[in-house]
Parts: sequence; C-alpha cells; structure tokens
Amino acid sequence: MDDFRQNLEFCVPDHFNFGYDVVDAWALEEPDRRALVWTNDKGLERTYTFRDIKDFSDRTAAYFQSLGIVKGDKVMLILKRRIEFWFSIIALHKLGATVIPATHLLTKKDIVYRCNAAGIKMIVAAGEGEILQHVSASVADSPTLETIVSVGPECPEGWLDFQKGLACAGEFVHERFVNDNDDISIMYFTSGTSGQPKMVAHDFTYPIGHIVTARFWHNLNPESLHLTVADTGWGKAVWGKLYGQWFVGASVFVYDHEKFAAADILQKMQDYHVTSFCAPPTIYRFMIREELAKYDLSSLKYCTLAGEPLNPSVYETFRQQTGIKMREGFGQTETSMTIGTFPWMEPKPGSMGVSNPAYDMDLMTPDGRVAEEGEQGEIVLHTDRQQMPGHEEIRDGRVWYIGRTNRNGKPYGLFLEYYRDAEKTAEVYCNGLYHTGDVAWRDQDGYFWFVGRTDDVIKSSGYRIGPFEVESALMTHPAVVECAITGVPDEIRGQVVKATIVLAKEYRDCDKEALVKEIQNHVKRITAPYKYPRVVEFVDELPKTISGKIRRVQIRREDEKK
Repeated sequence: MDDFRQNLEFCVPDHFNFGYDVVDAWALEEPDRRALVWTNDKGLERTYTFRDIKDFSDRTAAYFQSLGIVKGDKVMLILKRRIEFWFSIIALHKLGATVIPATHLLTKKDIVYRCNAAGIKMIVAAGEGEILQHVSASVADSPTLETIVSVGPECPEGWLDFQKGLACAGEFVHERFVNDNDDISIMYFTSGTSGQPKMVAHDFTYPIGHIVTARFWHNLNPESLHLTVADTGWGKAVWGKLYGQWFVGASVFVYDHEKFAAADILQKMQDYHVTSFCAPPTIYRFMIREELAKYDLSSLKYCTLAGEPLNPSVYETFRQQTGIKMREGFGQTETSMTIGTFPWMEPKPGSMGVSNPAYDMDLMTPDGRVAEEGEQGEIVLHTDRQQMPGHEEIRDGRVWYIGRTNRNGKPYGLFLEYYRDAEKTAEVYCNGLYHTGDVAWRDQDGYFWFVGRTDDVIKSSGYRIGPFEVESALMTHPAVVECAITGVPDEIRGQVVKATIVLAKEYRDCDKEALVKEIQNHVKRITAPYKYPRVVEFVDELPKTISGKIRRVQIRREDEKK
C-alpha cells in the first residue's frame, strides 16, 4: 500500500477525450478485443468488440451531428440498460457535447425541471413504457428542448427514430481536439435532503479518476468480464460499466432487465462466466437468500460493493457460501471512488477501507480540527495542494501533464461545480477543501468506518449515533431482512433512535409487541445500550433509489407528517 500511495501518478494529455483516447485507441491497437457483452431478459444477446464500439459511436455521432448537436450542447440519455447508451455516450463525448444520464422513472415535472435547469437540447430515450409519454408531455414547457429521439421499439408521433437515423447516417465530421480538459463532459442530477436536485458537472478528465476504481478496486485486467448492477441513469453506471473497465481493456457485462431477481442475476453470472461483480449491499442480501450451491460460480473471483455500508453479517454469510471476501468502497456522484478495500488488503467487514491515493483526504471535526484516531469527523478532500508535483512532457505533438492531480491541484475524478449554482458550490468548496457531508472515523490501521451523512447522524442525550452501527446490530437478528435507522424528535432527549424494519417471512405473523422488546434487547447486547431503537416500525418494504440505496430522508419526511 505504501508503494501504491507514494508512486501513483497519471499521464494526461491536453484535450483528453475518452472516445478518442481510449475507445478509438483500443480499436486501432486491438480491434477484435471484446469490449461489451450484452443480453436481456427476452433472450437476446450481443457481443461487441472495440472496433464495433468505435464504428457504432461514429455513426451515432454523425446522426447527432445531422440533428444539430455540437460542442457544449446538453443531451439527456434515458436509456435504462439499452445498448444504445454506450453508442450515444461515446458519440457525445466525441462531439464535445455534455451528456446527462437520467433514470426512466422521471415524470413530466422532473423532466421539465431538468430541461430548464440545464438547457437540454435533445433527449434520447428507450422507446417503451411511460417515459415516452412523460417526455412528450414535457416538450411544451421546455423551450430549449428541440429534439426527442426514441431508440425503439415504440416511436410515437413527434419522435425521431434512432435506428432509422443510424442506418441513414452520413459521414462523421471528425474534429479530434474538440474539447479542453476542463470543459463539461457529463452531468448528473443528484437529490439532496431538501430542495430541487443539484447538477453535478464533471470535466473531460473525469474518466481518469476511475482507473483506480477498476484496476485497483474491482481488480480488473484485460481478461476480466465485469458486471456492475446499475441502471445507466445513475452515476454508478460509469463507475462499473464504462470508464475504468475500458481503460484497462476489460470486458463489460450488461444484463438488460425490467424486474430485478437475484436468481436471474446468478444464472447470468454462471452462464457468461462473470469474473468480477459489484453491487450495493441490498443486492447481496437478496443473493444470500438464494441457494447459491445451485449455481456454478467458479469463474467469479472478486466481489465489491458500494452505495451504502456493508453489514458484517451479510459479509460473513456471503463468504461462507462462496469463499469470496467482499471488498467495500466509498464515493459520491461528485467523485470517483475515494475510499476502498484494495486487493492486497485484508477486508474488515463493515469498513470502507483506506483512502484512495488519488485523493488527499482528512477527517474534519465540527470545530475545524483534523480528527484523531477513533474520533468522528467529516470526510474532506484537499483541492489546492499536490502530494506529488507534476511536470509537462511533449509526446506526438501533444502536451501531457504527469502528476497525482491536475495542474491546479484538483484530483482527477472530483467534480467541477454544481452547474449554475455558485452558492451551493461555494458551500462545499471552501478554504481549499471539498466537504463531502459524510461522517466517518478512522481506526489504528487507517481503515475508515462510515457513520452517516452529517444530517443522518442522530444526536440523542448528548450522544452522536451513526445509523449504520445500529443497523449492523439489527441485521444480526434473524427476524430482520432489511432495516433503516433514523432519528425522531423527542422532547427530553432531543432525538431518539427509530428502526424501520422489513421482517423475514417466518416472523411476519408473530407477536409484534414481544418482537419489538426482543429486538431492542438484542441491540443492547450487540452494541452500546444507549444506541438501541426506542421506536420500532415494521414495514413491507423500505423506500429506495433505483440503485438500491435506502432513502432515509423519505422515512424522516413521512415521520414528520404523522
């Protein structure tokens, strides 16, 4: 780890563009190298080489050019896991346009807000389900939106047909150095605890931050076939379905499905010989409830997870059933992976791992001190200093910058700004630091342990209680399938701990009052007694994002209405 931390550096050319410098470079050097294996729940399957990806992305770029898309234009992609996502995002990179991936769960109101907030010029969507209706209904209220394109199978009136456009596309007018490194290449709308979603803007060097994600966290090599469970509308998709994987020449596996079923995922992993897998903990919870011995997972060598902290009980059960030690990682839509459990480390179940050397990181206490060992603090990233001074070189007529960060000291992978929101940007970027809003503590070995969002931490009778530590204790009780810990107001204590629990089938008809007491006593035995949930609610399911994250903020809001 010391060697990794001391010697990591990146060689980045001016005018870096992932489409040309990675996809097209592979297509030139090893055109038949497998890039992507795609299948769906209808039995279709396709395999694409890097030459295929180059050809399809060039044709897509030519089609988009014919529609008037140029450098800087904002284009929203609502493509689920359709293969056209990969053609379109690479094409838009090659054009110097700004890609805005989005979930198909958006309503008219959501789409109108995004179009007007970002100035979206075109939407490319999967032609099925209600999303076409919502997009069509949003056109009249979205003055910047000029073009809507369907990739099929449906193509209603007013929509352009992507497949026909691709078939008739003319020549791609190639402009190699279309962008500067600090131009905006991709933006994500990310929801906070209040107000409208923020627009997280990344520059064209953002993919470089994911080299560490793929090579040193997913542990990929050119022979790997990697599956990340994520819809392309969310930031985790480019973490695990695109940038870092293709940097190292690995193959991406995509299973396009409408309804998640752990058994289906396991079957695909067996049939296609997936070697590396990444998913949020929720997915692993469902997987360990399947009879894993029924599946031949001998090709699977490496498993990672992110999105929310891992409960040690899930880790241990999965290890016992597969022999694989899961490795946790941490990051945000605003970053690449900032903390991870790397291949040469022994995982500590429940720990996120150690800091990624690509980031200069500290834990900051509320009074502005660097947190001591074992002390809670907010994760902050330095943005104005370089751990390793860089230098310039001229190669093939291009200027390359070699160093740990860019010329200004900003880590590769860290976002530029909240687009069109200088006030919010200034809140998180101040005094040479980026404030993540996430609280953790560090042990004597340098491993980080997640506590919660700054607004998730519960303050009860003078104690600061992180939701994850209570959730971990709850998950060791056999009645608990899933749970979420939140704080609810209390006149005496300020806040008390509330547990919202999904029960295992065999416990759903039992005496709930007695079960509440049993669960409370269980938590008191597992962790510090003051952390036990004084309020317990049983529910059929927890509110989640499409990527599987539990939405504690929604639970808090619903409690406020009661």
